[in-house]
Amino acid sequence: MIQTIRKAWGIPELRKKIMFTLMILVIYRLGSAIPVPYVDTNTLSTYLNGMGTTILGLYNVMSGGAFAQATVFALGIQPYINSSIIIQLLTVAIPALERMQREGGEEGKKKIQSITRYATVAIALLQAVGYYAIMKRYSILTDQSIWAALVIIVSFIAGSSFLMWLGEQCNEFGVGNGISMILFAGIISRIPSMISTLYSAILTGTMHWAWTLLIVVGVLLLVVLIVFVNDAERRIPVQYAKRQVGRKMYGGQSSSLPMKVNMSGVLPVIFAQSIASIPATIGAFLPAPNEGTFAYSLLNAIDTKSFLYLVVYFLLIIGFSYFYATIQFNPVEISNNLKRNGGFIPGFRPGRPTSDFIARVLNKITLFGAIYLGVVAILPLLADKFSAVAIGIGGTSIIIVVGVALETVQALENQMLMRQYKGFLE
Repeated sequence: MIQTIRKAWGIPELRKKIMFTLMILVIYRLGSAIPVPYVDTNTLSTYLNGMGTTILGLYNVMSGGAFAQATVFALGIQPYINSSIIIQLLTVAIPALERMQREGGEEGKKKIQSITRYATVAIALLQAVGYYAIMKRYSILTDQSIWAALVIIVSFIAGSSFLMWLGEQCNEFGVGNGISMILFAGIISRIPSMISTLYSAILTGTMHWAWTLLIVVGVLLLVVLIVFVNDAERRIPVQYAKRQVGRKMYGGQSSSLPMKVNMSGVLPVIFAQSIASIPATIGAFLPAPNEGTFAYSLLNAIDTKSFLYLVVYFLLIIGFSYFYATIQFNPVEISNNLKRNGGFIPGFRPGRPTSDFIARVLNKITLFGAIYLGVVAILPLLADKFSAVAIGIGGTSIIIVVGVALETVQALENQMLMRQYKGFLE
């Protein structure tokens, strides 16, 4: 990875792309340190630190701590991610959007992108209003006038829209996926505070150094597992029949149909965590019940550190993994494409038998990928449960960081490979 970056830095064109990406990340971190006016950030930070196990805590992690400080980029890139997922799901449910995406070509993609942008602004508006309502309810604002409300809400929306624009600029002039790079920078920025927390816990005797060493080794092993599974795929052999066109013979080639083990990425974990945290989030807004009451026992049962939550969380990850795998990979469509191009899987007739075989393979590798995601998501929560100090390292964050790093290195390698071919052809 370091060697790839060093080689890319030696190429002037790629050096400009890397510098442009770094400049965007610097702008993002500067905006994440500028608080909006009329907010008592100290009170807000104290309040949200107590809500770390709820959906608000997830937002704070994804925004790199900007959410707890009510900065200009407090909403982060989440509105754009949510709108992208919603539009992606709607293209499956609404035939007009599906035709626009498949048959519209470049113009259709631009229309889908435009719809996604408008949906991003709408979602950012809803989230900004909700965030303002929370701050107003808990007396976190220094000014509760109409003007203050307008300034706060517009600042949040403008910050989220500007981040969306930065991500698109990074896609065009930088390296890698701009949205992923912004998420990556936000999560990485929290590492120094995590290290400081662990170091302070060791010095004060709150946590034993052996337990800390075990946590570090566990995180490194998780990284190795993610790197191993990230590029793992099941390749189904495909044979193309020979056909004669005029005096020339075409076909007769052997190929393979690649199926990634984890084709859904981190989306099942994000959705599962959001839904599983809803009961705990609702309970956090209600008055604290007295110890020994039924309400107290119920809140403990649905808490994000309870075993019931871990079980529900794990099952939701498996369910969402199958859901996204079904959306992204259609065995019937793949089978029809193979039949149309004269391809077949050895041992299976074209048509229904081929699609059934592909569906069986898809179910098996999806189960393995779902269990892998569940293990990566659950292990950090178990470490937090048995640790004296909240570590704050989530499985979602680790998957995103490792995945973006691998994706960026691969993008650099592709750019260098294209440059070599271009020089060879010239």
